[in-house]
Amino acid sequence: MKNPETPLETLSEIRALMERSSRFISLSGLSGVFAGFFALIGALVAYFYLEYDLSFQKSIYDANLSIRTEKLIFLLVDAGLVLILALSFGAYFTYRKARRLGLNMIDKTAYRLAENLLIPLVVGGIFCLVLIFRGQIGLVAPSTLIFYGLALLNGSKYTLDDVRGLGIMEIVLGLLALLFVGYGLIFWAIGFGVLHIWYGTKMYLKYEK
Repeated sequence: MKNPETPLETLSEIRALMERSSRFISLSGLSGVFAGFFALIGALVAYFYLEYDLSFQKSIYDANLSIRTEKLIFLLVDAGLVLILALSFGAYFTYRKARRLGLNMIDKTAYRLAENLLIPLVVGGIFCLVLIFRGQIGLVAPSTLIFYGLALLNGSKYTLDDVRGLGIMEIVLGLLALLFVGYGLIFWAIGFGVLHIWYGTKMYLKYEK
């Protein structure tokens, strides 16, 4: 005869069901690992293209202090490719985890997560475009880190708790980058590269291994 479940086991099952219905738990740690990997490659490419100029300040301006359009376009394309690769691999690993857990990748929770992520990201993107238009290139890297951290913080209530910690670290790193504007590329590589790999590995070992 099968033993009846204990109250603790019953509560654990109820808690798991509630978490599945209110949080997007299909997010894979491998998504962060690959996003960080591509970010480091993108930062390295930019570093060599800009002739080892960590802040962009020297190489992206001409003698008249006007922004060199060709270099700005290269940086935007570089960042765009990193974003596309990160999103593509992220979607693949998230789909794979959702299928393994028997969950739908696209549901109401996923939409709520996307909405809470996009609001700070869109505002941050517009803000960074204004900075570029005003010639404040050195402030773009700190701003992207801060707004990205705010997006993670805003969306963390709809996904794994670990995302909240990553968001806080991105914000702190972005604020530090404001104090060292000449090293924007290094902070960008740490925030989008190293931290993603670290947190992605941590989440993978904690939830998927």
